[in-house]
Amino acid sequence: MAKRVAVIGGGCSGLAAIKCCLDEGLEPVCFERSDELGGLWHYTEQVTDGQACVMRSTVINTSKEMMCYSDYPIPKEYPNFMHNTYVWQYFQDYAKHFGLTDYIRYNMEVVSVKRAPDFLESGRWLIDTRDHKTGDTSRETFDAVMVCTGHHADKNVPHFAGLSDFQGKVQHSHDYRTAQGLEDKRVVVVGFGNSGVDLAVELSKVSKQVYLSTRRGGWLFHRVNEGNGLPSDLLFSSRLVSVIRSFLPLWLVQQLLKAKLNRKFDHYLYRLAPEDPPLSQHPVINDDLPNAIITGRVKVMADVKKFTSHGVEFVDESAVDNIDAVLLATGYIFGFPFVEKEVIDVQQNRIRLYQFCFPPDLQHNTIAFIGCFQPLGAIMPAAELQCRLAARVFKGEAQLPSRSEMWEDIRKKESEVAQRYVHTQRHTIQVDWVPFMDELANLIGCKPQIGSLLLSDPKLAWTLLTGPVTPYTYRLHGPGSWAGAREAVLTTMDRVRFPFSTKPVPRRFDANLRLLAHLLAIAVVIILILFIFL
Repeated sequence: MAKRVAVIGGGCSGLAAIKCCLDEGLEPVCFERSDELGGLWHYTEQVTDGQACVMRSTVINTSKEMMCYSDYPIPKEYPNFMHNTYVWQYFQDYAKHFGLTDYIRYNMEVVSVKRAPDFLESGRWLIDTRDHKTGDTSRETFDAVMVCTGHHADKNVPHFAGLSDFQGKVQHSHDYRTAQGLEDKRVVVVGFGNSGVDLAVELSKVSKQVYLSTRRGGWLFHRVNEGNGLPSDLLFSSRLVSVIRSFLPLWLVQQLLKAKLNRKFDHYLYRLAPEDPPLSQHPVINDDLPNAIITGRVKVMADVKKFTSHGVEFVDESAVDNIDAVLLATGYIFGFPFVEKEVIDVQQNRIRLYQFCFPPDLQHNTIAFIGCFQPLGAIMPAAELQCRLAARVFKGEAQLPSRSEMWEDIRKKESEVAQRYVHTQRHTIQVDWVPFMDELANLIGCKPQIGSLLLSDPKLAWTLLTGPVTPYTYRLHGPGSWAGAREAVLTTMDRVRFPFSTKPVPRRFDANLRLLAHLLAIAVVIILILFIFL
């Protein structure tokens, strides 16, 4: 009889969890608290506490080839950076293609996850749920659990002096959907994360004036790479770049990156430069903020000192008055209050899980927390690898290290994060994208074998080494291999270029012809000089 696995959450990680359970012959049951799949990528006008949701205008910050599921490429017709409606449609198509919706119970909230009385012998779990439509509660027993609720949970609202006295509108970014009602208003946005910057840029198009308050500033990365206009994450997420970076001292990588970012625009001139170098805090990705600043629609301000009844004072003694609204883009506090504290107890966004996934002290590895990390890249492929590993562990096909080895790895990662990143609640679950996925792939047995491919398939080997580390690369070999992976890897750039093919353009002047033209021009100049002076 197949083992029953409870999957909590039907977002991007939950869908992958269902699929991976089915791949391993397990029986998944997914509990989704809302009436639709997709998690935060299912846009709704309605605001629900504890349920994150994108803004109506949100465009994803990772390109389609880097964020897709490893055995289901995003259609070539889709734009490289997708509006949230495309992302949600992709999740729907993925679920339909693999028949995942048959395993989802909608409007079902998990209220309790506890170890069964016979846990020491069986490793089983008791799941209590509540039906949002009927109010009925029920309890079921499962052999294993995948918690796929992610880390965008409850609103983080820091204490600000005088905020309760402010007479204007106060709203957290969690509750923001559109700019309606903020037209021609003077607005302060607090926070320099991706949400804060996106908010400031969007409001700058309709509001009278936007003030963007940031405690420490940040380095602004761009979706569109300078030079060729391709997605930046395609070019900087290659295995070769990752290997080279691992041999270079961090300070040198940071200085090189700092120089590159300042070539795009001077972060010091724009008052965005923080004290710490790039890669010491989570990157902010936005192509439009510099234009909003240089046109005066967004003014960058220091950290908030206090609020007044109609304005804000900042720590550098500057102030703004006649403010109509304040938007708090101050992040989230995540946790798992429905799970026994003895299993996991999140304090100040700190978790102690092996590979950000498995509690190291349980007698049985029958619960996994999926997507509780902050990658320098797309979260979907790494979360999918966590799901693949968890499903194989539950089935008994993969083994985790010993308890002491898991704790050693956890402490090592904690130390690396502490040494590299700014000490804030935000920087507790950071991972480097390719190394983290390779670690998971090693445990699964699906890390691409570039060395062996050099002789048997040199074209593929070269693409794997120098091209982007797309999710398909983890389907080439080992458990869960996919027959279409090789073609998907080799045709990546075809899908990248396809959305640009909207009209004919003049034939590109070939580089060899350009070089020949330069040589001919030089020859003509030399002949003219000889003709004139001899």
